[in-house]
Amino acid sequence: MDIDFPELETLTFEIAEEGVGVLRINRPDRMNSQTIRMFSEYGEAAFALRDAPLRSLVVTGAGDRAFCAGFDLDEIHQITEMGVREFLKFQETATGGIQAIRHLPFPVIAAIHGPATGGGLALALAADIRLCDEKAKFSAAFVKVGLSVGELGTSYHLTRLLGPAVAAEIGYTARIVGAEEAARIGLVNRMVPADSLWEETLAMARLIASNSPSGVRMSKRAIQRNQEITSYAAALELENRGQALMSRTRDMPEALAAFKEKRPPVFTGE
Repeated sequence: MDIDFPELETLTFEIAEEGVGVLRINRPDRMNSQTIRMFSEYGEAAFALRDAPLRSLVVTGAGDRAFCAGFDLDEIHQITEMGVREFLKFQETATGGIQAIRHLPFPVIAAIHGPATGGGLALALAADIRLCDEKAKFSAAFVKVGLSVGELGTSYHLTRLLGPAVAAEIGYTARIVGAEEAARIGLVNRMVPADSLWEETLAMARLIASNSPSGVRMSKRAIQRNQEITSYAAALELENRGQALMSRTRDMPEALAAFKEKRPPVFTGE
């Protein structure tokens, strides 16, 4: 699989196996903490991957110390010295980069080991599915540095995942949420042993890849868009249009034929 991916300073990309890409935060010496440059590179990476023939993308951190420990405080002075307009431009670049990863047309799976705090939590929340090991730690640490939980989509995602009361507690206290609690409250899909996190993540990717590519992509579109509307009627309209389109693909009759013939379907995404 040939994908034209740019050479970036803070991120790397590789193919784990057919149809499964891996976007890795590559600052292990700094616990994969984020830099001003990294936020731009999120957008560059997403732009390069959005038309790639991937079935899923795994987002993870390099090394074994952290997924992403938030913004690198060695660069915090650059932010505090920005004027209002310059800071707003930086915010739009940062949120735009994470949004671009969230809006990739195929599923994004976050494989989380160690801390995912601040902006690292925001990145994990932008994924469709989150798996973590027992060493994972989560914190919306923004209030500790004089900012708010209304940062990088965190307030949006936490509220929808956990409900407003739990999101408020985590956002206002900035406390550490351990792996077991994260799995219990739905912050992650599940916790797995550290030595099997990678295999569990690939198993999830393979399970997704066993289904209709266009069906999975349309499902992602429906799930994401229906988080953003409050009308049941509008949700049904979106679903109806998507299903009408899916019924015209080659994958649907192939799936029905395979079911009748008691064989695995051969999906093409056409």
